[in-house]
Amino acid sequence: MRKLPIITRKSLLYKSGVEYTDYCINHVEGCSHGCRFPCYAMMMAMRSGRIKGYQDWIKPKLVGNALELLEKEIPRHKHKIKFVHLCFSTDPFMYQQPEVIEMTLKILARLHKDNIRCTLLTKGIYPEELLDKTTYGKDNEYGITLISLDDEFKRRFEPYSASYPQRIAGLRKLHEAGFKTWVSIEPYPTPNIVVQDLNKILSAVSFVDKIIFGKWNYSRLSSEYKGREQYYDNCAEIVTSFCKRENINCHIKFGTRTSKKHLEGELQTEKLFN
Repeated sequence: MRKLPIITRKSLLYKSGVEYTDYCINHVEGCSHGCRFPCYAMMMAMRSGRIKGYQDWIKPKLVGNALELLEKEIPRHKHKIKFVHLCFSTDPFMYQQPEVIEMTLKILARLHKDNIRCTLLTKGIYPEELLDKTTYGKDNEYGITLISLDDEFKRRFEPYSASYPQRIAGLRKLHEAGFKTWVSIEPYPTPNIVVQDLNKILSAVSFVDKIIFGKWNYSRLSSEYKGREQYYDNCAEIVTSFCKRENINCHIKFGTRTSKKHLEGELQTEKLFN
């Protein structure tokens, strides 16, 4: 069995400043999905000197002392933790990376021992082990990133991640088992990147409890699209109308809407995790 490189860290649990989360864990450095949006986490790793470039990033390294760190950090933080998110700078169920999946399951089991709820986001496939609510918890919230249904788009921008049907099927299985599920439709592409129907994407995940929608950043392709601001205003309206109609919790990422009335309204956006 192929072994991932091992790194050690001095800490694991940290308080996030991201608008819809609380504490976080990133127990892997890098991600073999190889997304080319570009990936913000990869950009930050390059800026800090942890990696040299894309080829380094897609060769993930596992934090070997993750469980040992949790044993020390959970007692210090558990009275402040509302929930723990996995992950922002990597993927907890990285496609075709069994060592990452195994470590994630161990982390979830350890957090559940202290009744700590988790939220997760993946472009991989959720394993059936998660159906064991006694071991991993019954209150976790499971999400997938889904910004397209177009196979050619996936080959260009998410080359080594799980297919869209695989992601949706894995999430639906958890939904049917009674878990809360959600979808991150971010970074959503402009039509000069891919022409697609946002309503079809929404319909494919109409069973979920929550939807997050956000624009495509850090890319000249998206920035140069004429009418970009109005386009994202319109997309946000489509998402919010769909969610209202289907009784789905909705969160539009701050800055996605750009008109004055929308910017004022964003401050009143419904909180995602209650």
